Amino acid sequence: MDTKAVQCYRTFFPESQGGLEQVVLEIARGGGGEVLTLSDRGASSGEYSGVRYRTARRWFSVASCCVGPGLFLEVLKNSSGVLHFHFPWPFGDLVYAVAGRSRPLVITYHSDIVRQRWLGSLYRPLMHWFLRRADRIVATSANYVESSDVLRAYRDKVEVIPLGIAEGLYPSLERSCVESVKAKYGTDFMLFVGVLRYYKGLEFLIRAAAGRPYPIVIAGKGPEEERLRELASQLGAKNVHFTGFVDDDEKMALMQLCRAVVLPSHLRSEAFGVTLIEGLMSSKPLVSCELGTGTSYVNVHGQTGFVVQPASPKSLRQALDRLWESPDLAERMGRAGRLRYEALFTGERMVRAYIDLYCRVLRERGLGV
Repeated sequence: MDTKAVQCYRTFFPESQGGLEQVVLEIARGGGGEVLTLSDRGASSGEYSGVRYRTARRWFSVASCCVGPGLFLEVLKNSSGVLHFHFPWPFGDLVYAVAGRSRPLVITYHSDIVRQRWLGSLYRPLMHWFLRRADRIVATSANYVESSDVLRAYRDKVEVIPLGIAEGLYPSLERSCVESVKAKYGTDFMLFVGVLRYYKGLEFLIRAAAGRPYPIVIAGKGPEEERLRELASQLGAKNVHFTGFVDDDEKMALMQLCRAVVLPSHLRSEAFGVTLIEGLMSSKPLVSCELGTGTSYVNVHGQTGFVVQPASPKSLRQALDRLWESPDLAERMGRAGRLRYEALFTGERMVRAYIDLYCRVLRERGLGV
């Protein structure tokens, strides 16, 4: 039996750009497996950053749940020893139920279902069947295990593996790229990087930023972009800049040039925050909100940055003001953040933990290793 795991998630590079896509890439690359996913471009195969992927056509999406029946066949054809699904993705549960053939199953539980509660009630029986079938459920932080009613019900099979990113996967910065980004946005701005989704709390960041002396750079695209641009215009927040999509070179140039990285997410859908790890890696202080999730495990209040009240422009403004007014404090917190990244959140550390887990699951199933 192949000890490699296949990663199953609803989206992947190069079609989409986000923290979970980065995590799936890191695990697949380190573990030598491939990625099965959906794409608006239809059935295809290819390679991204050294990782093989196969796509089935995405037919439609309902409440962020992507559906593409071709994925049933892709899972059936795959010969990996372990199927690794990333939750929540209700269609993924169904794919395993139909095509998983009782193969070893690892689920990384990234988030509770927060907003789609009426759909959640219909989905609950399938969800619990799926979680019961799992050999292991991986939570990304102990904080999330303690604060999730769902995870507490499966505590006997839950393990904690924090997310991590490999610095070597990021591009070396070219001076020309840094100078280009600097010409557009300057330096010492407060930086958000990510997909512009409803739970990211960006409306509160924009309200906090209105009238402040420092720039805010919002890097990324997503379904909330038009609404957020309109809000910034209504508030006269001319210091808020939207970059749209940025590639890895531009993103790392922004990280180098910023004063701090801010993740204003206000709902539990934000279970960890890969952009926070990128901030630690880049020696930048962080500003995040207390959600009872992994964000407050990554960002230690008063040490690597500030953890503030969610959905509160005033609290965000106070934290950003402190980092703007005290560059020495920002630098000290950035150095502490870099040390925390090296100790806890490297991609190598995460991948080793997953490979060990896959091997243990296969041995418990009597499949060797």
